[in-house]
Amino acid sequence: MKTYGKNLLAVLLSCLLAFCAPCLFFAAGDGADRPEPGQMPVTVETLNPETGLAVNAKAYALMDLNTGTLLAAENENELLYPASVTKVMTLLLVCEAIRDGRLSLDATLTCSDTAAAKGGSQIWLEPGEQMTVRELLKAAFVYSANDACCLLGEAVAGSEEAFVNEMNRKAEALGMTNTHFDNCTGLDDDTTTHLTTAYDVALMSRALMRFDMVRDYTGIWMDELRGGKTQIVNTNRLIRYYKGATGLKTGTTGKAGCCISATAERDGLGLVAVVLGAGNSNDRFNGARALLDHGFANYEIYRPEVPAERLPEVAVSHGEEKSVALLPEQLREQLIRKGQGSAIEMRIEAAETVEAPVEAGQKLGTVRFVSDGEELLSCDLIAASAVPKLGFWTALTRILAHVF
Repeated sequence: MKTYGKNLLAVLLSCLLAFCAPCLFFAAGDGADRPEPGQMPVTVETLNPETGLAVNAKAYALMDLNTGTLLAAENENELLYPASVTKVMTLLLVCEAIRDGRLSLDATLTCSDTAAAKGGSQIWLEPGEQMTVRELLKAAFVYSANDACCLLGEAVAGSEEAFVNEMNRKAEALGMTNTHFDNCTGLDDDTTTHLTTAYDVALMSRALMRFDMVRDYTGIWMDELRGGKTQIVNTNRLIRYYKGATGLKTGTTGKAGCCISATAERDGLGLVAVVLGAGNSNDRFNGARALLDHGFANYEIYRPEVPAERLPEVAVSHGEEKSVALLPEQLREQLIRKGQGSAIEMRIEAAETVEAPVEAGQKLGTVRFVSDGEELLSCDLIAASAVPKLGFWTALTRILAHVF
């Protein structure tokens, strides 16, 4: 009973700190120790005249997860410290290693001296302590544990230094042209070059959210490790209070201020809102909420369809069959303005005749979706089946049928 009471008290205190002490809940997973008051960056309320968005932060970006379209942004290419939002890249590389079979969720890892020595938020791993990859991912995603991230990085690349090199290579591959990582945690006391941008954070967040397994962790509000001995609470309170929230990562240091990469999905529309350099935790969450609200209020996913009865058959000259049916190639979803779908017009362009032989999948036309004279998307119309060139016996049969 005594142990249970202590655990319950720890959870209650964690929740109280998470909601009542902006930017002070460093033990639950933001990048480093709590910032001194004089360290907090000055933030600017940016009112975007086009969107009417007011976000109290140094920079922000709102991106569609499906297409990568940037929907709203301010100072999105300004170099800033990301704090624990760094871990989006750390966890992306770990997820890739699991996907590729280089790491298993059930594998047991042994904590190194390096991982155990990490400061900031942690689950207080001891050198030699063992924990599964599954548990370490929970610690990293939910609790933003620096020691867990370091241990996972060592398992993927052999050392933290080698892992950070992989992080920078991945950033380059994703087109994150303004990003450089010095570590896998976001701790920035001893660096002036661990920098990224709101736009680049959106890019790596989009890449991470492609892994279905991510939501198994980012959707957790409260959980435990070590068989119930360690209680953890999610550092991202949007998970509990924002409709459709799916993740992703918070971060706080004295240099970085309060940061977040927040993801959410409604009616098939997935968004990521990145806020960097907010002066306090409320501004961070309120800014992310405002960005996500803007996205869901103004955009939707259009799912194009081509009714079979609208597709003509194409006549085939000198073929075993007189015509061939058409099929649209795979149609992709499209991001559109709210209400724009009713004004979208479908235009079909197809050949009248084609000379045999016809191959299955051969392009015979195009279908275009147009709104206000502007093409939103298009796809090829292809032959549904093959049509061989007319043979002697088939030609003779047709002639006889015509004569008699």
